[in-house]
Amino acid sequence: MAEHPAYPVGLRLTGRRVVVLGGGQVAQRRLPALIAAGADILLVSPAATPSVEAMADAGEITWERRPYAEGDLADAWYALIATSDHEANTRASTEAERHRVWCVRSDDANAATAWTPATGHSEGVTVAILTTDTKSRDPRHTAAIRDAVVEGLRDGTLVAPHHRTRTPGVALVGGGPGDPDLITVRGRRLLAEADVVIADRLGPRDLLAELPPHVEVIDAAKIPYGRYMAQEAINNALIEHAKQGKSVVRLKGGDPFVFGRGMEEAQALAEAGIPCTVVPGISSSISVPGAAGIPVTHRGVAHEFTVVSGHVAPDDERSLVDWPSLAKLTGTLVILMGVDKIGKIAETLVAHGKPADTPVALVQEGTTAAQRRVDATLATVAETVREQEVKPPAVIVIGEVVNVGPQTSA
Repeated sequence: MAEHPAYPVGLRLTGRRVVVLGGGQVAQRRLPALIAAGADILLVSPAATPSVEAMADAGEITWERRPYAEGDLADAWYALIATSDHEANTRASTEAERHRVWCVRSDDANAATAWTPATGHSEGVTVAILTTDTKSRDPRHTAAIRDAVVEGLRDGTLVAPHHRTRTPGVALVGGGPGDPDLITVRGRRLLAEADVVIADRLGPRDLLAELPPHVEVIDAAKIPYGRYMAQEAINNALIEHAKQGKSVVRLKGGDPFVFGRGMEEAQALAEAGIPCTVVPGISSSISVPGAAGIPVTHRGVAHEFTVVSGHVAPDDERSLVDWPSLAKLTGTLVILMGVDKIGKIAETLVAHGKPADTPVALVQEGTTAAQRRVDATLATVAETVREQEVKPPAVIVIGEVVNVGPQTSA
C-alpha cells in the first residue's frame, strides 16, 4: 500500500468529531487549522503547551487531561496522533484502522492512513502540497514549494486568471512609505489584478513598472481638471472607469486615511454606488522615522506620539491644529507635509513653551534609495532646511527620541 501515492482530498470537518492525542508542539501547530475548519475537537493529553491550554480555556477545544485510552477514537471522523509515547501511538493508530478513522501520525508517517499537506492560503484559495514519492518524503522541500506558490499568488508574480466574471469596483490601496517591498501583500495582489491604476506621486513608483502591459496607469496629478478641483477630477475618474466594468486600484502613498483624502474618495464612490475596498498601508509617520533609526516611542523617553499635518502654517486661519497644546506635550511630535512651513512651526512651538534646543530630525525620501536624514533643533531647523536644501517629501520628528539610537539603553 505504501508504494502508491496519497490521494489528495479536502476534509469538511464542520461539527464533526476530531480527536487529537498529545498536547505538544505538533498539536499547537495543527489545532488552529482544525479549529478554523469548525471541527468538534477532543484533546486527550496529560499536559499541554501554554498555547494549547489557552485554546482549551477559550472553549475552542475540549481537553481531557489524561493519557490515551482504548475507545477514544470510536466516534471520530479524523485523528491526529502526536504523543511522545510511541507504543501508545501504535495502539491508537491500530484503533483508528479498526474504526476506519483517517489518522495522521507525527512519529511514523508510513504507519498513518493520512498525511497532512504543507498548506498556505491566499484570498480564498488553499494551497496544499503533498509529496508523491512515498519513499523519499521531504517535508522541507514540500514546505518550500508551498511557500513559493503562496508568495507568488500574494505578490502577483504568479497570476492565475479569473474565469468567472469579476465584480468591478475600486480598491483604495495604501502603498506604504516608498519602498515597494513595504506595500501589503493584499495591496500587491490587487495591483496585479487591476485593469486601471490611478497613482499618486508619493505612491511606490517601482511597483508600476511591474504591471502587465494591458494595465492602464494614470498619474493622478495629470488628470485633466477642467472645471473641477483636483480631488473631484480624481473621484470622477475612479467612478467612470469602475462603471466601465473595470477593476480599479487607487494607489496612494502611506495609508489612504492618514492625510490621504481616502475617505473623500470612498464617500464619492459610495454615492455613485461603486463597490469600494480599503487596503490599509504602512504610514510614513511611523515607518520613515523607524527606517532612519528613530523610534517614535521609547521606554523612559516618550510615552506618546502625535501626528500632525504641516501643510497649513500655524498662523493660517484654515489651521485646525492646536499648536499651543502641542507645545506642552512631552512626547514625540511627527509632522507630515511640513518642510516649507517648519520655520513657522518651530517658532510657534518655542513661543508656547517648547524648549528651543528640542531635537529635530528631517528624513527625506524615507525608505527609498535616496533617503537621507538631517538633524537640527527647533532653534536651528529653519536655517538647516535652507542650508541643506531639504525637499519634500520629508517626515519631521520633534522630540527626545531623535537622540535615541541603538546604543541607548532603556
